[in-house]
Amino acid sequence: MSETAGTGGSRGRGTPRQGKGQRSGGAAGGQGTGGQGAGRRNEQGRERNRGGERQFSQAAPSQRTRRADPARLVAFEVLRAVAAEDAYANLVLPTSIRRHRLDRRDAGFATELTYGALRGQGTYDAVLARCVDRPLDQLDPAVLDALRIGVHQILAMRVPAHAALDQTVGLVRAVIGAGPSSLVNAVLRKVTVRDLDGWITEITDGLTDGTAIAALTHSHPEWIVRALRQALVAHGRDVAEIDALLAADNAAPMVHLVALPGLATLDAALAEGAEPGRLVPDSAYYAGGDVSRLPGISTGTVRVQDSGSQLVARALAGVDLGHRGGAEPERWLDLCAGPGGKSALLAAIGQDTGVHLTAVEPVPHRAQLVRQALRPLPEQSWTVQVADGRGVGKDRSESFDRVLVDAPCTGLGALRRRPESRWRRTPSDLVSLAPLQRELLTSALDAVAPGGVVAYVTCSPHHAETDAVVDDCLRKRSGFERLDAGSALDAVSIGGALGAGHGSTAQLWPHVHGTDAMYLALLRKTT
Repeated sequence: MSETAGTGGSRGRGTPRQGKGQRSGGAAGGQGTGGQGAGRRNEQGRERNRGGERQFSQAAPSQRTRRADPARLVAFEVLRAVAAEDAYANLVLPTSIRRHRLDRRDAGFATELTYGALRGQGTYDAVLARCVDRPLDQLDPAVLDALRIGVHQILAMRVPAHAALDQTVGLVRAVIGAGPSSLVNAVLRKVTVRDLDGWITEITDGLTDGTAIAALTHSHPEWIVRALRQALVAHGRDVAEIDALLAADNAAPMVHLVALPGLATLDAALAEGAEPGRLVPDSAYYAGGDVSRLPGISTGTVRVQDSGSQLVARALAGVDLGHRGGAEPERWLDLCAGPGGKSALLAAIGQDTGVHLTAVEPVPHRAQLVRQALRPLPEQSWTVQVADGRGVGKDRSESFDRVLVDAPCTGLGALRRRPESRWRRTPSDLVSLAPLQRELLTSALDAVAPGGVVAYVTCSPHHAETDAVVDDCLRKRSGFERLDAGSALDAVSIGGALGAGHGSTAQLWPHVHGTDAMYLALLRKTT
């Protein structure tokens, strides 16, 4: 469960325990640890059991920290919002950071702590279950969130154990109460007895089922581990890749940028430290902090968009429609447009040839987000329609040359970007989403004109949301052929050899391509 680099410095701050390096940062109360931990790492870069060398605050309880460190308070507030309000961390976190006026270093620490605690929840809860004298569901949920924050600092960040303990107890005393702080203190002291590898050995001891072991080791629900194993096989990959895939889900992703073709470049972002994208033209990777300050972001001509999303949109736009010849400009449809990232990229790609894009979104506030995404493009080149995409095929039969169906799905391909979703999703979600996915694809097949192409896309590799949907829809109708989606992705990528194709469809993977796990099927209407 390694994370992206955090921040070193005051109040016991540190970076995640990954790769090379020593413990960094001073402890609360000025007790620094200097180079402790050097030479005690295993082959994964994690520190081995420190045993009796761990340091703890010698202050009496009445003298310990009573205030909430702002960065840790931000992480706590986000975890509370996620648990109690079903909020999304990526939406709550920036607001909380601004409210507490964190500087860049503290914002980085809060971000690492928030996402790390959310990603590691499954493993950390298994550890806590060994250290708490009652079932975890009998704890105050706020106390449990504070414990998760403490465990992540102790087991996965280079925060000195005594600083992690002292600051977490101070957080609890400040925002929950003195009584719970005693429990948190006692529990976290037990956690410090082992390092992360030692605890994983402890909580998996006696297990023989590989799925259960992987679930605890990589902090995923068992049903998701099982589903991803099956997805690897279904898309032509070795099931032995499961550990690498799960580890990629736990590695905080870099920000991916795209410059809308014809409207912007990434020169300014590159000058600010961004790296040129390795997969897609006009893309870049950025790890320099607040992306909103980059030129082009505020105007929408430079956007944050995963490279996988960029690739599938470009693949649809790049399919050769030889029947068009010198006919009028093409008409394109984004059937599930919100929040508008793919719509904006498609409209930008098509502007030179006079393409008109219709973007359909049933939820009004999301439709407004689509309008905002499209505003950098000429107004005459796009239309946003607030409507249910399932009815578009009948209302506008055979009206569009290219149709994108970015279907609502479980999002199992974006767990690294939405860490809380792994704990919210259940197998029943697959059942509830299946009819919607099939109805939307059916509508798209109705809406596309003869010779035109439909792209069916999901941010999930699950068979029930990918091949099963396409197979079921095509089984019920004739007049469509499957195009080689893997070759279509190669044709629009840098280097042209993604290796994502399997049969006629394509699947991108976090551990192979560094993208979300985007699925693509391309279907041409022949009659």
